[in-house]
Parts: sequence; C-alpha cells; structure tokens
Amino acid sequence: MKSVLSTMRNLACAALLAPTLVLAQVPQPPEIAARNYLLVDVTAGQVLAAKDVDAQIEPASLTKLMTAYVVFDALRAKKVSLEQTLPVSVKAWKMPGSRMFIDPKMQVKVNDLVSGMIIQSGNDASMALAEGVGGSEENFVRLMNEQAKALGMTNTKYMNPEGLTAAGHLTTARDLATLAQRLMKDFPEYMHYYSTKNYRYPGTPESNSYNRNSLLFRDPTVDGLKTGHTAAAGYCLVATSKRDFPNVGQRRLLSIVLGTNSESARANESQKLLNWGYTAFDSVKLFDAGAPAATPDVWKGTLNKIKIGRPEAIVITVPSGSAGKVTTQIERQDPLIAPFTKGQKIGTLKVMLGDQQVGAVPLEALEDVPQAGIFGRAWDAIRLWIK
Repeated sequence: MKSVLSTMRNLACAALLAPTLVLAQVPQPPEIAARNYLLVDVTAGQVLAAKDVDAQIEPASLTKLMTAYVVFDALRAKKVSLEQTLPVSVKAWKMPGSRMFIDPKMQVKVNDLVSGMIIQSGNDASMALAEGVGGSEENFVRLMNEQAKALGMTNTKYMNPEGLTAAGHLTTARDLATLAQRLMKDFPEYMHYYSTKNYRYPGTPESNSYNRNSLLFRDPTVDGLKTGHTAAAGYCLVATSKRDFPNVGQRRLLSIVLGTNSESARANESQKLLNWGYTAFDSVKLFDAGAPAATPDVWKGTLNKIKIGRPEAIVITVPSGSAGKVTTQIERQDPLIAPFTKGQKIGTLKVMLGDQQVGAVPLEALEDVPQAGIFGRAWDAIRLWIK
C-alpha cells in the first residue's frame, strides 16, 4: 500500500490535462497481470493506480498515437487534407506486421490511410503517411521526436512511425498517458477514428476489417484508443472510457496496460482497471466550468472585485463514500492590486478530505481587470493605507 501511495504522489506532477490532485487515502487496486499499468481520471486530473510508470518499454503500435498526432497537426495546419491522395512506396507496401494491404499501384486518400493506421493498425498506412506528410520517414521521425519533447515526454524516443522493434525505440506508461490525453484534448475532431469498429479499404481482405481494440465491442462506454503488440513489448492497450454520473456529468478514465501475454489479457486487464476506477472512487464537482470559486476585492482597478476560478469544471475524485467530507480553502495574495488579465493565476484552491489535504488546484482570473485611472489608484492607495 505504501509503495502505491508513494508512486501516486510522484505522479502528481505528471503532464495531465486538468489540475492534478493527490489522494491521501488510496483504495488498493486489483491485481493486474501486466508489466506496467496506469489508470488516470482524466476529468479530475488524478492518477488512481500505477505500476512502474517510468520504466522504458517498447511501445509497439502504440507508436501510432504519436504518428497520428503529427498527421493531425499537419491536417489542422492545412499542409495536407483528408481528401488528398498520397502514393504508396515500395517500402510502405513491403512493411511487415499488421497492414491495410495497399500497394504501389494505388493512390490512397489521407482519410483512408488514417483509418487504416488507427483501425487496422496498418504499418503500411503508417509509412505512407510518414513519407507523405514528412517528405521522408527520417524527417517524419524527427517531427515525432520534436513533438514528444514539446509535450514533455521526457523518456520517449522514436526510431520509426509504425512501432516495429528498433534499438532505442522506447517510451513509458507516464509518457503514453501524456500523449493520449493531449491527443484527445488537442484534436477532438479526429477522435472518431479511434471509436470506429470496422474499416476496410476496397479490394483488401474483409477479414482484416475489425478494430484491434476489442473493448469497443464489449463495453459501449469505451471510445478509444490503440492496441500494440510485438514479441518484446507483449500485448498492450491504451483505452479510454466515458461514463455519465449524477451531479458530475461525464467522467473520463484512461487506462494504460503494457506487457500482457495475450490479446484477451490486455482487454480483460484494461476492463478490470477501468471498472475498478469507476466503482472504487466517487467524483465531486466543486465548481462548474467558468463559475467563480471566489470573488475577492481588487484594488486600483476598474472593477472592485474579480472572479477567480477555472475555465473548465473543477472536479475531484475521492474514495467511494467520502464525498461528504470534502471541503475547500482558498489561498491567495492580499491585497490584490490591478491590473489582472483573464487567465492569470490568482491563488490556489486547497481541497481537503476531512483534515487531510488531497489536492491543490490553481485558480485564475476569469475576467480582465485593467488598472484604474490616476484618481482611482490614488483613492485606493489612501484606503489601503488606512486599512
């Protein structure tokens, strides 16, 4: 228990999407038959369970999460379009492993290549995209590594765009969590590829049409993301699920299970981890998106008060049955002297479970408060002096 708690505290600084909270009393996770695993409450920004999250592992086809990130970024920048066709090189055609079965006689739309890469885990599709978007495999891999660095994936190095075993081609569960969350946050318009159950390029084998993520077929709340397998990596799965809860709304979990011994095991262990996360913990919405957590006084500004909070809802996750013990405190500087700009950090929301602090959420200005004119500033200076 102590080792799990220590691991979770170390993970509190991970690059998650929401303000990260730390649980003081952690329910024991179930036995997970995997070399490494990680469960993140994406909605609350909390790590719920972890094992060996900084151990470097072969990512296998989980590599394609980064390949997709770079491709999606190129699509958004209009460097390529979904309807644009790309050639299929001999190298792409001869890629070993999982394929969408394209060949050099074809000109394939980017939309189909993305589908083949994500749904069929096609190594040929990944190479065709890398060559088409990056100009060459080598340049595309450079873009992958630059993006990994920009996202804070400090223990990741890519050597290819498809994930076949190569010396130095490594990542970690923590880095995969960062990548998966940024992928969902930065490119919501492309997430439908990950929930698509079947896809087949015309003229290719019908037996190759199903999504490798079998959780899509057994759990309607699962909507992504990606499988991976090589002899060295074992069977891996990054899965995400969203379920609705009263008074909270949608709650999303992300599970990363690495190094299992079969396709069924990676699905079963991921399902076990997700179900445990939903049942062992309760979520509490403290404030709605954009709602002020406080409205403190402001001095020497055009407004007398300022709204502070978060642009997204502030949600925390606590062990089941303990939601009624949650309280909050706000720490901030005093007095608050204008000017302030929207988004500027102003204080911290301390979250307490009983008498223990379980989290600290940074609060920011929800509006601009420009500096007052000379007379307003002078009057407030006098008031502050008297105060």
